Amino acid sequence: MRVVITGGSGLIGSAVARELGGAGHEVVVLSRDPSKVTLPPNTRAVEWDGKTGEGWASLLDAGTAIVHLAGESIAAGRWTAEKKRRIRASRVESGAAVMAAIRKAKEKPRVLLQGSAVGYYGPCGDEVVTESHPPGPPGQDFLAEVCVEWETSTAEAESLGVRRAELRTGVVLSGDGGALPKMALPFRLGAGGPLGGGRQWFPWIHLADEVGAIRFLLEREDARGPFNLTAPEPLTNRDFSRALGRALHRPSLAPAPGFALRLVLGEMADMLLHGQRAVPQRLLEMGYVFRYPEALAALRNLFD
Repeated sequence: MRVVITGGSGLIGSAVARELGGAGHEVVVLSRDPSKVTLPPNTRAVEWDGKTGEGWASLLDAGTAIVHLAGESIAAGRWTAEKKRRIRASRVESGAAVMAAIRKAKEKPRVLLQGSAVGYYGPCGDEVVTESHPPGPPGQDFLAEVCVEWETSTAEAESLGVRRAELRTGVVLSGDGGALPKMALPFRLGAGGPLGGGRQWFPWIHLADEVGAIRFLLEREDARGPFNLTAPEPLTNRDFSRALGRALHRPSLAPAPGFALRLVLGEMADMLLHGQRAVPQRLLEMGYVFRYPEALAALRNLFD
């Protein structure tokens, strides 16, 4: 199977490329600058501008899968008005580019996996959040609005006969990048602890299970619609911080007050202070078996 990955040079995309290339699939990574992409075996890079289907629509046929993960990082830098515009535009414009390529293709691809996040649901307090939960209220939560628009950007694919699944991902844990190294730094310095009150839920997933779930959904012909890509045992931020401290053999005693986070991070602090008690109900019902269902085991794997 040929798999075309947008966002293939990022933490998740590059791991997916390694997994699928190692399994013998032909992997094509779309990149604005292919010369800067480090490629695993059975992988090649094709240039694209992130806004059109030019130059890669010919790659699509009835045996092709698209894994659409492209979008500017939400965790790099304060959410200024310009940063928020780029976060939104990078997702909506790249989704439009995917649809342009699908429309142009002589044969439609077999499946499209559409990137998204559990931020789709907005703040939900202690409520258990499955895939049937509605999105966060419009106009009140930036991330929820972005996720809705991100998913909607490729919804037309279904009317063209393309199987589509939405990947509502939690915080992906990896020792090589993403949020975890930044979260671990205060603990290594002996100043780690929960964020804010610590009662907010922390939906997480080990990178190995993020990749495993994506491969599972690619290969299951009956996988359609939204899927929460989160570990089956979500924790509060306080309990996750305790697990992180245990994995690093460091104390978890120094909370970071919410007002201080907002002072430093601005609106982006809300992403850390409000979480979702998201559970992967549909993945579990379809038979996906998590390699790391428990946070402590996941963290020890990444730090040992």
